[in-house]
Amino acid sequence: MRALVALVFVTAFVATLVAELASRSTSPVLSQAAAPRAASQANRVAELKTGAAQFASDDGSLTLDREADGHFYADVRINGNPVHMLIDTGASGVALSRDDARTAGLAPSIGMPNVVGEGADGAVRGEYVKLDRVELGPLSAADLDAVVLNSGQQSLLGQSFLSRYSSVRIEGDRMVLR
Repeated sequence: MRALVALVFVTAFVATLVAELASRSTSPVLSQAAAPRAASQANRVAELKTGAAQFASDDGSLTLDREADGHFYADVRINGNPVHMLIDTGASGVALSRDDARTAGLAPSIGMPNVVGEGADGAVRGEYVKLDRVELGPLSAADLDAVVLNSGQQSLLGQSFLSRYSSVRIEGDRMVLR
């Protein structure tokens, strides 16, 4: 019986140790080898945020240029705050990264145990939120449902907002929202 109790305590200790090591490996502190790669990714995100060409025409349409990575991005205002988002016509809703949620004035929970979707790697965790106002070009939406994702850096603007436009078309390297 003592051996069984000792085994349980040792197992619990090892599990705690493994969990602690795992949380440290996903913390913002980077190893020397990972730092250059992370800096490169941060530079790419900053480059995308400053290079999102978008312009509105007299007819109220909005045109977005395709970026070098093949995607379309837009600078959207959420709750009055600028958020750089990937336009995802295949997404049903709006998904925010933790950082973008904070930028938009939301306070995401520390732990996000709710399953809000299913991805290639399994369950996607996050929390449901309500956005007071979302604006892109001439259109805006109030009280829009969204999710804040537990992981990931890129926020997505999906159909719950895009469907407010009468059409979303890709013409070569341009996306036109009317």
